[in-house]
Amino acid sequence: MAGGFDVIDRDLQGIGMTSRRTRERLVQRLRDQGVADERVLNAVIDTPRHIFIDEALSHRAYEDTALPISYNQTISQPYIVARMTELLLEGGPRNKVLEVGTGSGYQTAILGLLVDQVFSVERIRPLQEKARKRLQRLKLHNVMLRHTDGGMGWPDKAPFDGILVTAAPREVPQELLSQLAIGGCLVIPVGDEEQALKRITRTADDEYTTEVMEKVRFVPLLSGTVR
Repeated sequence: MAGGFDVIDRDLQGIGMTSRRTRERLVQRLRDQGVADERVLNAVIDTPRHIFIDEALSHRAYEDTALPISYNQTISQPYIVARMTELLLEGGPRNKVLEVGTGSGYQTAILGLLVDQVFSVERIRPLQEKARKRLQRLKLHNVMLRHTDGGMGWPDKAPFDGILVTAAPREVPQELLSQLAIGGCLVIPVGDEEQALKRITRTADDEYTTEVMEKVRFVPLLSGTVR
């Protein structure tokens, strides 16, 4: 996997806004905001965020901000990507992870560097197809993609050690809770006007513990699919 990432860097040698040094400056900002898991920080350094956004915005790729992609969706702020990944990995290992909302594929790529298997679902097919090409370019062969209603998860592949959701439902979908393995955790933004990032751990068949981590702002988790 790392070899594919090195090829990307060689292809873009001399372009300052895409350089490894630029990504290292971003990682220092993430450290300053409290992200401490070196595995996550290294994955951010190794992942070329600029290939996950439109060329017109590539000069902003390593700002710590969310950016529009298309279909009224966004690529998440790097801090949020790193923080959610860190929360997911705590108490691991998380060998088999479901991502709800592939979007640009950036969060997917970070997960692909850190866990054995990533199963990612996306309701908007054109976004998924773009993400597929980017992940192939990075030679991430441990990622499986599916076009489906994200709120339903991927029950055929359950149970999952971890589930990470990149859009906010008003309430936590029971379908996702039921797809967690015992000891697995769900990291999810929840709410409408006011949203909170939550980590929900399945402690027994019908028992869960919930931690409220911080206030966040995500696009809503919508039902149905777009072709």
